[in-house]
Amino acid sequence: MRLLPALAAAAAVAVLVPGAAAASPSPARFTTAHGTFSDHAPAVTYRPDLVPPGARAHVFGVSATGTTTLLFVTGLLPGRAYGAHAHTQPCGAAGDAAGPHFQHVPDPVKPSVDPAYANPRNEIWLDFTTDRAGTGFARSTVDWRVTDRRPKSVVVHETHTHIDPGHAGTAGARLACLDVDF
Repeated sequence: MRLLPALAAAAAVAVLVPGAAAASPSPARFTTAHGTFSDHAPAVTYRPDLVPPGARAHVFGVSATGTTTLLFVTGLLPGRAYGAHAHTQPCGAAGDAAGPHFQHVPDPVKPSVDPAYANPRNEIWLDFTTDRAGTGFARSTVDWRVTDRRPKSVVVHETHTHIDPGHAGTAGARLACLDVDF
């Protein structure tokens, strides 16, 4: 699929400002990951009724002066809302293996449901709604760089992400997971 390398290149160009690399203390970090959902890593489906085996996910990211992450999915249920976030650990046999959401500034209280920490400025949120062909796209841009402490997967959730106190950052069950070496 030639569209995907073009999307990655466009994302890199969109976030790199001329001269930003010269002013940056370290070079930009580029991330790509893709997989076909099955019962094992790198792309695991935990709910085949909502993320069918054979569905695919692609993640592209660039971390320069901030971090932009793109998620592109195909083969999911048509016309359905999904949540998605970067998580702290790689995928495993069960959805909980991916750990909590990656937070730039970690919430000292676990699980994190405080909107001061569980929000799209402190986490990488990639919520999307599929079109009638089951294709979805999401983009997250945050003003911080991914460094040595970084996310290790993207988890697809059951619903779009909640923002209200006591529920902030929640998005229902973990449906699928893609290993991503941010």
